[in-house]
Amino acid sequence: MLTFSCPGCSGISNAVTSVADAITKPTAREVYKREFKENMMLYEAWIEAYNSALKDSLNISLPYGEKGTFNPLKETAYSYNLNLQEGEVLVTEVIKDSSQRVFIDLFQDNKNEKRSELNQHRLEFAIQSSGIYKLMIQPEIAANSNFFISITKKPQYNFPVAGKSNGAIGSFWGMEREGGKRRHEGIDIFAHKGTPVVAATNGIIGFTGERGIGGKQVWLRDGIFGKFLYYAHLDSINVQSGLRVKMGDTLGFVGNTGNAKFTPPHLHFGIYKATGAVNPLPYVYKAEQILPENYPADFKTTLLKVKRTANLRQGPSLNYSVLGRLNSNNTIILLGQHKEWLHIITPQGSKAFLHKSLVNNK
Repeated sequence: MLTFSCPGCSGISNAVTSVADAITKPTAREVYKREFKENMMLYEAWIEAYNSALKDSLNISLPYGEKGTFNPLKETAYSYNLNLQEGEVLVTEVIKDSSQRVFIDLFQDNKNEKRSELNQHRLEFAIQSSGIYKLMIQPEIAANSNFFISITKKPQYNFPVAGKSNGAIGSFWGMEREGGKRRHEGIDIFAHKGTPVVAATNGIIGFTGERGIGGKQVWLRDGIFGKFLYYAHLDSINVQSGLRVKMGDTLGFVGNTGNAKFTPPHLHFGIYKATGAVNPLPYVYKAEQILPENYPADFKTTLLKVKRTANLRQGPSLNYSVLGRLNSNNTIILLGQHKEWLHIITPQGSKAFLHKSLVNNK
């Protein structure tokens, strides 16, 4: 039987695949699957671990950090439920001591909102709809690297008063006004009169002028069909209608015009969509960030034994619901550690959080 070699065929095949991928846009998981054409059982076990984790109900609050070691002998996926607000940006990063890959997915109402690319270890997603989201993190098959999972959030916009931050906010969304006749549709940021008020994002200036209870005001449009940012009670205005501005440009200066003439100088900051006003706080609130060195890793092995009867929690705090109990000498698998709490797999294969004082440190 005659055989023929084709020196350029491999390159041609790769080029064809690249062109096809550009059209069909396969997911990172679909591309990864191609590496296991000769051993689909490995890939199917990996996918089974992923599908199982989709059913987990563990809850965390942000910021969240978890340190551990991926277990090469047990395929698993890390799953977290998060309560996120419109205006926030979820930032997820997996820091590793190797080049081994991780896959990150974000869901809301069982709809995949965002996926990381094949060789990415970081995912950012701007939240457009408040609610419960499920974050999935899965290392590649047989991964064995040390890791730190960082899950934080940041605001979609910059802070609208120069030199100020969260501590300057003195009045919040929904607070009563005029003896309960109306609700506050924004936040009040207090600063000295004349402090620059700045563009929280790039956009085009809409109305500028003085009218109604807002006094001297500026409206900044974010995108052609996007939101309007409302700056009120200004002492003076520094821009004109139709001007295109960049984030950080000075729009005016803090004052107390309009119905704020008997209050300390402040900026009333609001955000309006086609459906009406929305809470602007998540859009500008600067959340706490975290550092890996502030998170311990107290255990050198992934197999641990329970000291005594122990409650399993839905999240890493006593404030979370009890999911079940373990007995003395039950063996658990350690997935990672968040401060004083261990993220574990029970003998029954369920995932939960367990306080570190309840296991033997051997």
